[in-house]
Amino acid sequence: MTDPVHDPSAATPESPVGRVDPVAVWRRAAPDAVLLDGFHALKHAVRFGAEVLVAVTADRAAALALADELAADVRDTMAGLLTEVPHATYSSLVPRPHPTAVAALAVRPDRAGNLAKLAHAPRTAPVVVLDQPRNLGNAGAVVRLAAGFGATGVVTTGTLDPWHPTVVRGGAGLHFATAVERLTMDELPPGPLFALDPEGEDIRSVKLPDEALLAFGSERTGLTAGLRARADHLVALPMRPQVSSYNLATSVAMTLYHWSAAGGAPA
Repeated sequence: MTDPVHDPSAATPESPVGRVDPVAVWRRAAPDAVLLDGFHALKHAVRFGAEVLVAVTADRAAALALADELAADVRDTMAGLLTEVPHATYSSLVPRPHPTAVAALAVRPDRAGNLAKLAHAPRTAPVVVLDQPRNLGNAGAVVRLAAGFGATGVVTTGTLDPWHPTVVRGGAGLHFATAVERLTMDELPPGPLFALDPEGEDIRSVKLPDEALLAFGSERTGLTAGLRARADHLVALPMRPQVSSYNLATSVAMTLYHWSAAGGAPA
């Protein structure tokens, strides 16, 4: 498929000429596309196979210098995508300008494909379930953790859209490295459900299987009654008395580390 921003007969990675108006492409694509906010979000999206529709920057030379330093593997691809626009134009396209002055739009992964990945058996890594999360930034941090640990995916229940721009920003574009979807309780993928709960068994005495669903309650109210009742196992993180809770992303990190320490992904 031809990149809508490029004239393939004229553009080169180092000399992006012959392009159509990137702002027009942006305005047309924005309602249905995923916002990649910042250099690192674009870097990760490209690295993990996202279909990027348009990418802009207020300082192309600086963006490519970052690519030379931090993303040599995708530097040429990014060079072919990025179009420089005035800073005011860039700022008008995003809700909150990023320090790297880079932004892009990408196609959201197919839901059916993500559901197939989540349901695939046997799984080689758990699925993280966020039970009615509320904080967009925390949800993004969880996606980033799941991608880093090689989890099969991240599922949310409730009203929070896990592809909200703030979540994608918090995840640094790593939504494209794992399967991220919002599901109802009845749509959760198969597998034994291990729910984090203060009344559960100490997680240090539990082996978490690769096919597990690892469920975490919301930042304020914990697990919903429905998910808690459905859990096959309740497990608890070690915590000093009189300390009430951990941050959601911290809890997910500790749990995924416990799973990985038994030999789970990545190599």
